[in-house]
Amino acid sequence: MKKYLLSIFLQCAVCLGAFAQSFSIEEVTLYSFPSELIAADVDNKLAWAMNEQGLRNIYVSKAPEFSYKKITDFSQDDGQEITSLQFTADGNWLVFVRGGEHGSNWQRNQGMNPAHGAKIPKVEIWKAAFDGSGASMLAEGDDPTVSPDGKSIAFLKGGQVWTVMMEGAEPNQLFEIKGNVGEIHWSPDGSQLLFAVNRGTHSLVGIFDLEKKKVRYIAPSFQRDWMLRWSPNGQKIAFVRRPGGKGEPLPILEQRHSPWEIWVADVTTGEGKMRWKAPETLRGSLPSTHGSANLNWADDETLVYLSYEDGWPHMYAMHIEQGRPRQLTQGKYMVEHVSLSKDGSYLVFSANAGPREEDIDRRHIGMVNVHEGEMELLSQGDGIEAIPVVLSDNEHVAYVSSTFSRPLLPTVTHKLTGETKLLAEELIPQNFPMESMIRPRQVTFVTPDLVTVHAQLFEKEGGNEKKPAVLFVHGGPQRQMLLGWHYGDYYSNTYAINQKLAEMGFVVLSVNFRLGIGYGYEFHKPARTYWQGAEEYIDVKKAGEYLAALPQVDSKRIGIYGGSYGGFLTALALGKDSDLFAAGVDIHGVHELSSRLEMPEGYEKAPDFEKALRIAWLSSPLAYLDSWRSPVLFIHGDDDRNVQVSHTTDIIRRFDEKGMPYESLIIPDDSHHWMKYENLVKVNKATVEFLKKHLEP
Repeated sequence: MKKYLLSIFLQCAVCLGAFAQSFSIEEVTLYSFPSELIAADVDNKLAWAMNEQGLRNIYVSKAPEFSYKKITDFSQDDGQEITSLQFTADGNWLVFVRGGEHGSNWQRNQGMNPAHGAKIPKVEIWKAAFDGSGASMLAEGDDPTVSPDGKSIAFLKGGQVWTVMMEGAEPNQLFEIKGNVGEIHWSPDGSQLLFAVNRGTHSLVGIFDLEKKKVRYIAPSFQRDWMLRWSPNGQKIAFVRRPGGKGEPLPILEQRHSPWEIWVADVTTGEGKMRWKAPETLRGSLPSTHGSANLNWADDETLVYLSYEDGWPHMYAMHIEQGRPRQLTQGKYMVEHVSLSKDGSYLVFSANAGPREEDIDRRHIGMVNVHEGEMELLSQGDGIEAIPVVLSDNEHVAYVSSTFSRPLLPTVTHKLTGETKLLAEELIPQNFPMESMIRPRQVTFVTPDLVTVHAQLFEKEGGNEKKPAVLFVHGGPQRQMLLGWHYGDYYSNTYAINQKLAEMGFVVLSVNFRLGIGYGYEFHKPARTYWQGAEEYIDVKKAGEYLAALPQVDSKRIGIYGGSYGGFLTALALGKDSDLFAAGVDIHGVHELSSRLEMPEGYEKAPDFEKALRIAWLSSPLAYLDSWRSPVLFIHGDDDRNVQVSHTTDIIRRFDEKGMPYESLIIPDDSHHWMKYENLVKVNKATVEFLKKHLEP
């Protein structure tokens, strides 16, 4: 009997050791997160916004020392984000937007109130002096753009164009127009404003002359024109044209090409010509990776753009009058976060490329000359480097970088010497557990339908002979999880959660299922996914089975969690495979898909409409409630502007009606991205504690 009790005592000691907390979820969520990294046109100045536990402020730095300082003083965790950061031409001022939810799918320029103030905060345009001498609010509005002389700001409010002087005079509506203006750009000389206006069935390109106070249209058509770009000399305009109106109701379940063209118009005559048409293939469809077509002028005669036509998102250059496009980057890697040098001679970008096999699951900085030469890497190694911008001397490149243990920080590299400086290391809190981070390792597996899937495995050394496990499923779905701290704020947070779960003794697998980016067009845009069959769930189930087959994993204690699209796949997993997934946390997931197919208004109906409706329902988690037996925690913010909160209220109603157990957490007045830090910590803590409660020994 004593031997038996000793055995039980030792087993419990091992259990407690596996789940001992060397750092808390609060501590691992202390990381500071930089965003909006930009460079000025002069003096090698750069700036970025920094979120420090909900306190969002602007920092600046300058060559040659690249020391940094904070130039705003927002001192409350009130959930007001900073976006649209930009320099004036002389580099002495920064303009930015404070408020709103610009990562949302709708109502991006409406105020949010996650701090429950007496009034909903407005979306506001601010200015701040580079020297730190002060910041002030200029106007209510969004999407500002500073005039070339730095004296005025054009911005959008209520779908119309307004202006305000930098010295702070009363804002004025510049002109009134039918429809909603979606983008605005000053001409190089500051005398005109280029804009795109949405008229519902089509969109138009227009120019407003500030002296004549008159609008004229550029190459008007019944199509949809957007991504407008002035040539450097202001004589031409390039834009992307897509079909307008509503076409014949073709089969819903078939994949087909999404057409797009590049047009160039003469500013004086207003006449335009198509200069390039995308190949009429699936790969030739309009890209849905970061920046979409990434259209820009390198010089007055050369356009650069991104296309997926060879199976990977790559950059091309095209003379507007001569010859065929030239492919600037090529190979089995993706290009994203594209930026031009100040003189337009070369491009910098993020790429999942490098000499190591694991680099496909990282990001490094690439660069290529627009007119000659091949792509070369500015950064390599074990880290993550992303979102580059070129400084005014055309020699230094700034970007954000991280490692598996260190969160993101601004970084500057000289492109010729390779000399690199990490900025603002002191902003990492002293009690952030950087030394306790667990290095994830790359793993791959092959699904029953022969798709190779990449994932990252987090596992702490030691612990129980048989450990519980958790599968993390990302959202998007156009995302890729990496072998280090992620360049996206949402996924830096989930990386922190994965680190905490691994530290607690879980074996954690982060799966890059099909529909994600980084592995080519066919992986990114497969058939029969989401509401057309949810075949990406094959990857999720196989990832769970991969965990179950690991010798150190207890196959009866495998959990799953994810947010947004990951919440959808989490719910699908719990509904379809409760025998495999013992518990899960569904964070603002999508639960019903057949409502995406609107009933036809007229006589015409797609030939497979009824079939598509049924497949969409069978792709929905709600279709599998009868086989759902695993415990679940539902979490949703009720001002979510990416996934309607009704997806969670409705599934909870079904659970109540069926008498099925669940736990829930609603976050009043907050969004999809947990704008208030206090709420972020609350959600993270609830996620970790729920999985621990249901999966620990």
